[in-house]
Amino acid sequence: MQTLYPILCEPRLVEPLWGGQRLAPWLDLPHPPPERLGEIWLVFDSNRVSNGPLAGMTIAEVARTYGAALVGTRPFARYGADLPLLAKLIDAADRLSVQVHPDDEYAHTFEAHTGFHGKTEAWYILTAEPGATVTLGTSTVLERETLARAIADGTVETLLAQRPVQSGDLIFVPAGTIHAINAGIMLFEIQQKSDLTYRLYDYNRRDARTGQLRSLHIEQALAVSRLEPAHTARLRPLPLDEQRELLVACSSFALERWRVEGGLEATTDPASLEILTVIGGTARLTWQQLTLDLPRGTAVLLPATLGAYRLLADDATLLRSYIPDIPALISTLGVPPGTGPIFP
Repeated sequence: MQTLYPILCEPRLVEPLWGGQRLAPWLDLPHPPPERLGEIWLVFDSNRVSNGPLAGMTIAEVARTYGAALVGTRPFARYGADLPLLAKLIDAADRLSVQVHPDDEYAHTFEAHTGFHGKTEAWYILTAEPGATVTLGTSTVLERETLARAIADGTVETLLAQRPVQSGDLIFVPAGTIHAINAGIMLFEIQQKSDLTYRLYDYNRRDARTGQLRSLHIEQALAVSRLEPAHTARLRPLPLDEQRELLVACSSFALERWRVEGGLEATTDPASLEILTVIGGTARLTWQQLTLDLPRGTAVLLPATLGAYRLLADDATLLRSYIPDIPALISTLGVPPGTGPIFP
């Protein structure tokens, strides 16, 4: 069997009606760029490997072949041979729908046919226009009937909290949190492997291809929504050392920000895969006397069994995603459980 190595994926480009034109130049994509490039799925189980001996296989096929050696023993015990994360870039030239996502229990019970898990996610703001906001949670504690009436009469926005954002902010969006990415924001998103989205409200927009109003999913949204204010906007990073900061950690994923000036040594944990995404500068990844250049916007999937590796850069910023051991993290860092940026 082929020895596992750092994996690059063929990205999936998504062109929703709210997409913009900033991602193509940011990633130096070839011309002509898509007219409305809203999302780039960097690492996902249906993406195909683009480098090395496994090129052409989907990540799902690699996961089924290598199991815990790829995904790690921790997610393997929870989900089996299944890549548990989705890493993407988003450019919101217009506001996204007001929406909510289910948790694992609801997804596995009522959406099992999709193969998706619940969807807890986190946003790292790459750029934000002056005055840009995100919608996150409700303004006050609500009754479900109050939310249902507001959806029906088109006033739901008046019940929701708007949070200002700027470059470098981290927004944590647990499953069940009503939310929306508003116009003028480009961000990196790490989330559970899921595309389950329940729209509450979409500004009466029509699908350009069909001319029909975009579908809402009110019954499901009412069933899964947390009807309370969220306290997970603009979380304060927790320093780990001179080069690394913990931005957020929950049972589904952790996200760290690494600043590399010179070199940074690291080793994968057999309990979890890693996804490294370059958001500033260019880095070089070295392992076992091999190298891989990582320009801005590149995401690389590191198998759990990779072992020691090194990053080299004059000045680069990367985001590291993985599946954490929350009790061990709390113990090591001495952080009281339930306080940001760690959410058991």
